[in-house]
Amino acid sequence: MKKKNQITRRQMIGCSGSLALGTFMTGKGYGQDKSGKAKIVISLDLEMSREFPTRDQMHWDYEKGNLDQPTKRYAVEAARLVKNGGGLVHFFALGRTMEQPDVSWLKGIMDDGHVVGNHSYDHIYLLAKSVEELQFRFKRAPWLLEGRSVAQEIERNIVIAEKAFKSRLDLQRPDGFRTPGGFQTGLHGREDLQKMLLKMDYTYVSSVYPAHANTKPGVRPDEAVFQSIVESQAKAQPFKYPTGLIEIPMSPISDIGAFRNGRWPLEDFMEAVRRGLETVIEMGGVYDFLAHPSCLVVSDPEMKTLKMILKIVEQNKAKASIVTLGKIANYMS
Repeated sequence: MKKKNQITRRQMIGCSGSLALGTFMTGKGYGQDKSGKAKIVISLDLEMSREFPTRDQMHWDYEKGNLDQPTKRYAVEAARLVKNGGGLVHFFALGRTMEQPDVSWLKGIMDDGHVVGNHSYDHIYLLAKSVEELQFRFKRAPWLLEGRSVAQEIERNIVIAEKAFKSRLDLQRPDGFRTPGGFQTGLHGREDLQKMLLKMDYTYVSSVYPAHANTKPGVRPDEAVFQSIVESQAKAQPFKYPTGLIEIPMSPISDIGAFRNGRWPLEDFMEAVRRGLETVIEMGGVYDFLAHPSCLVVSDPEMKTLKMILKIVEQNKAKASIVTLGKIANYMS
């Protein structure tokens, strides 16, 4: 029997297929191993977020990688919490963070088995068509491009992040690439970007963030908003682009969507995450929890959301497990 606020397997298949984002399926090849368990990812983007810790703080757009101490501390504590709960966190880091004098906190996270993916050097917009769109930093200081085209800077920005990780973290190869910002249609129609990432030896990307309902700032979500978020999980299932590049979408709703855009209370964010997570577990799909320590340290300082996710997965351990995005990509290779 269909539970309230959940969607059926047929609805998930129909919804994802209708958007040409790949058909939702269970079984090996679509993010699943032979166990058929739902795959749950806890992914945290290591970047500063505008309007956090206070609403008047807008300067972070120009120094996304200049992580403050509360953000770094939260990342370390979140990694410890998830590891104690039997899982690993998939972090995505900015190369510019490697300019900070101390990165031992991130080395410690890696030593505990957690993985780090590439989020570019400056948090650049991959779909940019102009210098102004690339990143706030380049809009204010276009001379930093030194004559490079937008396409050349996008590729360079990813490459120099790799060099920074290798130099400061001894990370020989980042675990995947996540686009700064998520796109409703991912990299569809951008075969050039798909081929660029494949040429750079990235087998998968995380760029899709499906559309879903939200509220005006300060308005609490109603049942229609929650249901829209549940239904969006069908559009957040892994697939392959025609080039062979694997896409592993981010699952709505993100902490930024809830706390900055909607200004929801924590309980509503947790309710949305719970509904989406339980639906995906029931369907045997993939759920990629997307959040930012710079946001959560203010909005969820006690890590209630992470604790809830761990508890739900533990309660459903016969049907779900916590993995990294790279593991899902391996199942699909």
